[in-house]
Amino acid sequence: MSEVLRLDDVTLRRGDNQVLDGITWGVEPTDRWVILGPNGAGKTSLITVCSARAHPTTGSARILGEQLGDTDTHELRIRVGLASAALADRIPPHEKVHDIVMTAAYGVTGRWREEYEQVDELRAEDLLSAFGMHAFMERTFDTLSEGERKRVQIARALMTDPELLLLDEPAAGLDLGGREELLSALTELAGDRRSPAMVMVTHHVEEIPAGFTHALLMRDGRVVAQGRLADTLTGANLSETYGIPIQLFAHDGRWTARRSS
Repeated sequence: MSEVLRLDDVTLRRGDNQVLDGITWGVEPTDRWVILGPNGAGKTSLITVCSARAHPTTGSARILGEQLGDTDTHELRIRVGLASAALADRIPPHEKVHDIVMTAAYGVTGRWREEYEQVDELRAEDLLSAFGMHAFMERTFDTLSEGERKRVQIARALMTDPELLLLDEPAAGLDLGGREELLSALTELAGDRRSPAMVMVTHHVEEIPAGFTHALLMRDGRVVAQGRLADTLTGANLSETYGIPIQLFAHDGRWTARRSS
């Protein structure tokens, strides 16, 4: 089974700062990865490389079999579903929810002169229905709650039937109810064999959906630990990742953590 994502000794510099340092990592088509780490660990920078929105300073990055630097990144980006705060900031506030999802087919964030077929319209409706947003199709983005916006972004990320789905802090800013509704949807998505490989960034183990299979822990742009979730997500690894002693608890496929005394 070929990897949908392969990074070998990837570094990324922004000015004088090295934000990624020697990242080697691979994702298989059926994998569901969570990336954890403190602020400044390099998690979002890693997602920008994985979504073909940044090229490594050194090292090799292959996405869906294409080598970054030797391929059309616009075409590649359409094959990768992405939901992130940076992308949400580019969505026009008065864009209708239905159009926000459909424009992913062209890799744009605002409808202009693109032409869409009925199959595109129906797929957008189906995705919005799947995330409980069908009744909001004619609403504009600026009228939605934070939780509603998150669900629209994930529906948009799935519009092109991507081979890789990247979610950068999808639960950030949600209240308890909104978080649990989103995690329920992501748990269902993770358990569907038709779903693409998934990579989700979060700060909190409580936000890991049930059904996720692997974990990548980062600190200061480097990998602390990576592998199967049950083997990698440990109190010892989290303590090293966050720089404080942490106790980890598991219950019914979900996790909680607290500082140990």
